[in-house]
Amino acid sequence: MTEQQGQPAEPEKKEKKSLSLNVVSNKQHKGFGAGTIDLSAVSCVIIDNGVAYIDDGAMHAKSKVERGIKFSPNKEDCPNGRKCWIVWTAVERGETGSYYAGATACEMWIDTEARRGWKILADHVNKLDAAIKRKYKLDELDAEEKAAYRKLLAEHNEEWWNNSPEELKEALA
Repeated sequence: MTEQQGQPAEPEKKEKKSLSLNVVSNKQHKGFGAGTIDLSAVSCVIIDNGVAYIDDGAMHAKSKVERGIKFSPNKEDCPNGRKCWIVWTAVERGETGSYYAGATACEMWIDTEARRGWKILADHVNKLDAAIKRKYKLDELDAEEKAAYRKLLAEHNEEWWNNSPEELKEALA
């Protein structure tokens, strides 16, 4: 009871702490849930028909090419699809300035007419993780796709391209 009112005091309600995966952006986080994934330095590049463009909607499977598409893990479900790529691209700041620090390409097939597609979600997640960990995995891209991606990176920010490691430039040669 509180002394002033003669009423029983209400117990303090404790907030339940969520164990869900949190995706944060530009926040310092040191409490419960520390170790969350910071995707603020990752962008999505789509390569479709030899053209590369930035489409951050791909982070949530809502890029221009993915919208309205029902995906299947079976390639046979998309026999008339065209090959498209999501290239997870990480940027980091170093001593000489920002640079492209990680890049990994994920294949998918899109049949816009049939509204069907193929991709392996686990592959996309693992390659996103690799880009966050500053790795380059671009071997699966053909020469035209590499040229389109290289052109986009250089045109988007020439300084970042110039500051990028030789490993990336060789992977896109």
